[in-house]
Amino acid sequence: MFAATAIAAGGGFSATALAQPVSQVRVMSMANAATALTLRARDFAAASERRLSAVHFSATTRHRRHRMLSPKQIAWNIMHWFGWKSKWQFRYLNWLWERESSWNKFATNPYTGAYGIPQAVPGGKMSECGRNWRTSARTQIRWGMRYIRRTYGSPRRAWAHELYTGWY
Repeated sequence: MFAATAIAAGGGFSATALAQPVSQVRVMSMANAATALTLRARDFAAASERRLSAVHFSATTRHRRHRMLSPKQIAWNIMHWFGWKSKWQFRYLNWLWERESSWNKFATNPYTGAYGIPQAVPGGKMSECGRNWRTSARTQIRWGMRYIRRTYGSPRRAWAHELYTGWY
């Protein structure tokens, strides 16, 4: 048995509906079809809201997680910006800045005025990487890595200079 069916909620005939065997025919009144469409529209809107809030939540969570990284993790993650492989160069950077400031973003040398993780003299030089240079480990690390790249080329060479002269 073949039948041509039109479903009120679907909006018309389908090309395959004319040649398909019908095992069960469901008749829907126009009022019921309108109610079903309204309920589907509400479900769709609610699902869209859930997806949007999930996207917003994941973006804010990712941002919060990013701010909670330790200075060492920040340095590890951005070494590739300077063309260095973290697994080869990080150990030298770690030794250098462990010796200079113990990775303390508030470290201050009262004799020279050196400030921050890279011990910049004067500390205000780090403002070229951000206005928050006094409190942001990320800004200080970025400035320190720029300095190392410009002056020595790599953390390994900066560490070698530190060992030879006592400063970098």
